[in-house]
Order: sequence, then C-alpha cells, then structure tokens
Amino acid sequence: MTAFSVSHPALPTSRILRTWWPLATSWLFMAAELPLVSAVIARLPEAEINLAAYGGIVFPVALIVESPIIMLLAASTALSKDWASYVKLRSFMMRTSAVLTALHLLIAFTPLYYFVAETMIGAPPEIIEPGRVGLMIMTPWTWAIAYRRFNQGVLIRFDHSRAVGIGTATRLTTVVVMLVIGFSLGTLPGIVVGTGAIAAGVTCEAIYAGLRVRPVLRRELKHAPPAEPPLTFRAFVSFYIPLAMTSLLTLLIEPLGSAALSRMPHPIESLAVWPVISGVIFMTQSFGIAYNEVVVALMDQPRSYFSLRRFAIALLVTVTGVLLIVALTPLAGLWFGRVSGLTPPLAEMARLGLWLALPMPGLSVLQSWFQGALMHSRQTRGITESVVVFMVACGGVLWAGVLFGQFTGLYIGLFAFTFGITLQTLWQWWRSRPVMQRVQERDSASIQLAATTGSA
Repeated sequence: MTAFSVSHPALPTSRILRTWWPLATSWLFMAAELPLVSAVIARLPEAEINLAAYGGIVFPVALIVESPIIMLLAASTALSKDWASYVKLRSFMMRTSAVLTALHLLIAFTPLYYFVAETMIGAPPEIIEPGRVGLMIMTPWTWAIAYRRFNQGVLIRFDHSRAVGIGTATRLTTVVVMLVIGFSLGTLPGIVVGTGAIAAGVTCEAIYAGLRVRPVLRRELKHAPPAEPPLTFRAFVSFYIPLAMTSLLTLLIEPLGSAALSRMPHPIESLAVWPVISGVIFMTQSFGIAYNEVVVALMDQPRSYFSLRRFAIALLVTVTGVLLIVALTPLAGLWFGRVSGLTPPLAEMARLGLWLALPMPGLSVLQSWFQGALMHSRQTRGITESVVVFMVACGGVLWAGVLFGQFTGLYIGLFAFTFGITLQTLWQWWRSRPVMQRVQERDSASIQLAATTGSA
C-alpha cells in the first residue's frame, strides 16, 4: 500500500498560485485606479485643489460609508457553501447596501456634508466645494462594491477566481476610457473627471460579477450539499460583526488621517501627495491583500499549512523587494514626476515619504496569513482587536504630530500608518497561534502517517 492511498498529498503550490494570481491581478487593477485618477487630475486645472479634495474628503468619506460591507468578499468566500447560506447572505447584502447608500446620499446632498468636511475633517476651505461635488458623483459606489464583492466570494469559493480578475479588468478599462474622455474634453474639473470614472468603473464591474455568477449559482451552488451545521443568523452575526467592525475601524483612520494632515504644516501639499503615494503603496500591497481569500479558501485542504506558509514567505520577500527597488532607483522620481504629474517639490515629498512606507507591503502578506487563519476558524474577534491596536497606535502618532506641529503632515501620517500596521500584525500573529498550531499538528500527523505507511 502506498502512502498516497492512506493520506493526502501536500497542497501543491500550483493550486495556491492558480487561486492567488487572479485575485492578485484584481487587486492590482484596483490599486492602479488611484494613480491613474491622480495622474489625470494632476494634469487638469487647479490640480492641487482637486487632488486634495479627492484624497482628503471624497475617498476617505466614501470608504467610511462602505466599510461595513467591505468584508463581504471574505464572508462570502467562507460561508457561501450551499444555497440556503447564499440566500441569507444575499438578503443581508441587499439590505445593508440600501441603508449605506441612503447614508451616502444624506452626507453628500444635505448640510450634513459641511459638518463632516469642515468640523470633523477640518479640510482647508479651498477643497470643501470640490469635495462635495465628487462625493455626489460617487453615490453608486457603496452598492456596487457590496454587490460585486458578495458575488466574487461565490466565484472564489467554487474555484472561479479567474473571473474576478476579468471583472476588475473590465472596471479598469471603463475607468481608463472615462478618464481619457474627461481629459480630452478639457472643460470638466479634475474632481468630476476622476470620481465620474471611478463610479462608472465599479458599476460596470458589479454588472459583470452579477452576470458571471449566474451559471455558477445554477450549476454548482444550488447542487452543493447542505452546510453542516446550517448557517444561522446568530452564527453569521457572530462571524461578521467583528469583520465589519474591523473594516469600519480600519477605514475610520482615513478621515482621521486627513483631519490630522489638515492641521499640520503644509496641509494642501500633504493632502495632494497623499493619494498619489497611497496608490503606489496600495499597488505593492495588493499582492499580499489578495492572499487573505486564498488562505480562507484553502486552509481546510489536507496538508495545506506548510505549502501556504512557504508561499507567504516567498510573497513577502518579493513585494518588499519590489518597493525597495522603486525607492532606491530613479523609478520613484519617474513615477511621481513623469507618470503621476506632480510638480518637482511634490514629487520629492513623495519620494522621501516612500521610505517611511517600506515595510507595508510585507506586513500586508503577514496580515493575510494570520487573518486568513482566524477567518478560517471563524475566530474573527482577534482581527477586530488587532484593528483597535492599530487605531490606538496610529491615532497616537497623528495626535502627537498635530500637538507638536513641527513636521510636515505627510511624513507624520506615513510613519503613523506604518507603526500602527506593525503593531496590528504582531497582535494578529499572537491571536492566530492556537489556530496555526492546530492546523500544523493536523498536517504533521498526516505527513507522519504517510512516512510510517511508506516505510511499512
């Protein structure tokens, strides 16, 4: 008798790669949006004002509103195992999206906007009205994000990750077309061109995801065996509420960061550079962020622990090396100056700031490894705790920067985020140790059984 007949083979790297690369491509396409939009806005009239409005008001407020549904991708991947579970999740998605879209409308189209932008964020007066116009245009954002992330989770669960990448390519193509049209007209403000392109892009991606998932629902999900135990509302709430709080707390730091940068030296310059440098960081982080759903989907496979850990280590080294090469070579100046269209002083600010963000891509890989293990075991409370750690650490540094008031806000903001993410990752490592130990023991026992049987 062979070892294969009594134990499972190790999870092949090819399976991990097949699941990961479409998701990584999807995240990379999404990450490319921000520098593309910033590059076009930077080449239109009143570039600094419109860039600051987008990065200081529109983007952080839109992210905060959508934050409760961001984790639908992970939830759908983990829980859409049968038709009954899918229906429950779909109902939650539609109702929550309606409520959050109503909140977006309330902020963008009523006097509540001025309380948010002026009092809460403390944005410079020059960017208040452009920010409101952009937020109005972004109204479809929340529902579209919720709908496509929910359906993408189903696609990942049933091994159709490639469709996720195709959907995001559709989104990016739409964004590029809209940006080209807006730039060619030359009469529209940059904030209108940028937010209009993004709103159109996410809507097209949502439509594609809805169409693409239909045959999967009909041919695969409806015929899947019932989940054991069945998904109840109470079980879903205990699983999802910590994830929703995680995304809410994580994204809450965006407007807090904007508020802090607005109160430190060189606010307009810092807010103008912020979305540009965030885009570069997000692009390198995207490869690590995509690994979260891979861990969630594949950790229950036999002998997956060691394969997943090796892949995480290789990914960490790669993404850190890529950002280091950009920081060390003329690529940084080329990207921030020629591609992003920043003026020489702003490009130099971005180049120096990049060094403060150097650990972020590698930390995103580690977070996906630890966080995916916690999601796989449905122990999501530890993820929320780690975000609280991040909030306290990052907020503390930002508060100190405002209080001291001597350093450029951009540099304080980048250091605060890096410091907070480092402590957040350490907390997730500590909370995921019991889960990792159980999975490692499971796979070690399988390996030992294979060795014993083979020698026999």
